[in-house]
Amino acid sequence: MNAVILSIGDELVLGQTIDTNSAWLSSQLAAEGVMTVYHQTVPDQIDDISSAITTASKSADLLIITGGLGPTKDDLTRNALAKVLNQQLELHEASLDRISLFFKSLGREMPPSNKIQAMLPKGTSPLNNDWGTAPGIEATISNCRIFVFPGVPREMMQMFNRYVLPAIPTNIKRCILTETINTFGAGESTVAEKLGDLMQRDRNPLIGTTVSGGIVSIRIRSDFPAIDTARSQLEATVDIIRGRLDELVFGRGKDTLQEVVGTLARYRKKKLATAESCTGGLVARMLTDVTGSSDYFIGGWVVYSNDLKTRELGIPVELITEYGAVSEQVASAMALQALLKAGSDLSVSLTGIAGPGGGTPAKPAGTVWIGIATKNDGKASATAQRFIFPGDRSIVRDRAAKTALNMMRLSLTRGYT
Repeated sequence: MNAVILSIGDELVLGQTIDTNSAWLSSQLAAEGVMTVYHQTVPDQIDDISSAITTASKSADLLIITGGLGPTKDDLTRNALAKVLNQQLELHEASLDRISLFFKSLGREMPPSNKIQAMLPKGTSPLNNDWGTAPGIEATISNCRIFVFPGVPREMMQMFNRYVLPAIPTNIKRCILTETINTFGAGESTVAEKLGDLMQRDRNPLIGTTVSGGIVSIRIRSDFPAIDTARSQLEATVDIIRGRLDELVFGRGKDTLQEVVGTLARYRKKKLATAESCTGGLVARMLTDVTGSSDYFIGGWVVYSNDLKTRELGIPVELITEYGAVSEQVASAMALQALLKAGSDLSVSLTGIAGPGGGTPAKPAGTVWIGIATKNDGKASATAQRFIFPGDRSIVRDRAAKTALNMMRLSLTRGYT
């Protein structure tokens, strides 16, 4: 069984509102063994909507449309559906009564403009909406079953569960399982090269990659008749991916770097600290975004000026003068002093030039030194690595913070602390 999802609205086409409905619907359908063929975002124009409905109904068994059922002049989905069905809109009295009662429950009279929401294409069925004013619409074109829902996510989700799920045949001999493997530390092309034959488009499970915020995610879709086969093939593929990518892999699904660092620190019973300059406390903030981070995060310093680096962390003025604040020596010293002063087992430091100004040929904007200090058998030591991150100020800071978290993850994973 295949499905198409149409999202209606100028605000979606123009990027003023993000279409979260399609992603949610696709995941719910996949869990039921229904493959979404495509999503399409359509502007508030009758001809565009009717054309999209006509095309989708020829390629899908199930068509879900969201949006365009409101009471204003730009809500035209019902009109477009009527055009495709070659039917007139007619007033559905029961739906009008429900809309009127909805407003009365709020202590208000129904505005006359809301009457249009009870106008449905002749021959279609209304779908009651207990969470808003707009009823949904059910129709059929040839072998395609059509459900039209309001674009409000809460209303759409409730109506999908009520009307679409029971309409999906229980004898679909298809199970679609998905998983995401998250990696950090290598670009998308490098990850793809390491995956090699796993990236072939005729493979099942099917694998693809996406990049967001420096994190390369590997999407896996396992599509088999039996759930046991789908699950075993999915997990076998996950194992192969982990074997090929090794330490690049940091988590699955919605795992974040800071969550993984926290899990490792708690498991190893290690305390963490930070010393930040160019990131302005971003690493500390990300660490403390995780519930229960007080179990392992002691605290940190934001030492933006050279003077504060000296006063708060005891970085020698001579060291800064000789090598510069953005240097291996200062980054190492910052990490070491943070570890010693906080009494932590592992600390990280960042000093750099976030840009756009402040760069030199030797130290261009985007240059960041990240130091990491560890304690082994009571002996503390520190090292630092140089990175050059492309992008604007916010991107440089974000990449630097994630790289610092990744360095902490690797240190904890390898057992250096």
